[in-house]
Amino acid sequence: MPTHHTDVAIIGAGPVGLFAVFQCGMLGMRCHVVDALDVPGGQCAALYPEKPIYDIPGYPAIDAAVLIDRLVEQARPFSPVYHLGQRVEALSPAGDGRWLVETGAGTKIEARAVIIAAGVGAFGPNRPPLPGIEAFEGRSVFYLVSRREDFRGKRVVIAGGGDSALDWSILLADIAERVMVVHRRPKFRGAPDSVAKLHALAAAGRVDVVTPYQLARLEGADGRLEAVVVADLDGNELRLEADVLLPFFGLSMNLGPIARWGLQLDRHHIVIDQATAATSAPGIFAIGDIATYPHKLKLILTGFAEAASAAHAIRPLVFPGEALHFEYSTTKGVPGAA
Repeated sequence: MPTHHTDVAIIGAGPVGLFAVFQCGMLGMRCHVVDALDVPGGQCAALYPEKPIYDIPGYPAIDAAVLIDRLVEQARPFSPVYHLGQRVEALSPAGDGRWLVETGAGTKIEARAVIIAAGVGAFGPNRPPLPGIEAFEGRSVFYLVSRREDFRGKRVVIAGGGDSALDWSILLADIAERVMVVHRRPKFRGAPDSVAKLHALAAAGRVDVVTPYQLARLEGADGRLEAVVVADLDGNELRLEADVLLPFFGLSMNLGPIARWGLQLDRHHIVIDQATAATSAPGIFAIGDIATYPHKLKLILTGFAEAASAAHAIRPLVFPGEALHFEYSTTKGVPGAA
């Protein structure tokens, strides 16, 4: 299989990786993009395509899938080459300051710089330790919501106290027969505005807040859930009749092959220079949730800013000695734009 040659190889086609294509393109650099999923979008596409996102400038609310569509459209004028459904297995020096990216499918990409935008790496749900839960998974127990309509008219138990639990409690309140939110303590960890909305729904009788309780066991047969039994710290139990359980206890993070690439790490994250997104290896950069530095905010907006910083830091590597006469996009426009 022939080796592809490009300016920048981007590992990860989530929102931050897609925006990096645009930023690199605006600086005249070509990109190849690799992602283990078979569609662009990362977690936005795989975990919550219908979930609204509220902190994208200019969009009071935008569904995750729509945001990905807009980012793909924004990157399109720069003709990125996508290698989807492939996981990067190896990253090694290729001589003359270049890097060789190799995937499990045999694809080889040689690039002057590499941007790692791999989100949380290989991810999967943290499953609650309930006996026999495997028999209900995929039929009555789900770790993500792809279509809200699947839960119309259902009795839904949502377990967890973070943003995902709060968001889906609020979003499903309008279509589910009943929504019950189970958390081990009365205080929730999510955004204050979401907590306020949840309590308002509870006061209006549209959501039941079940605290301080934890999941104890499931009742049902043949994958069909009949009830979720919860218990408090004293062992007192409640039986919640339910059709669906949505446990939102976060994602387990696994860096996979990235952990073997010799980069400086800190608790499963890649350490970078905040100003340039540079890692400990010259020519390799990291952006988005996988990157860390002191006091970082884990927001898509932060990842977008890191994408811009990385692109500007990479340009001298691709065009050594060539001065950059920076212009805003309102001045220079975008190739192919009307």
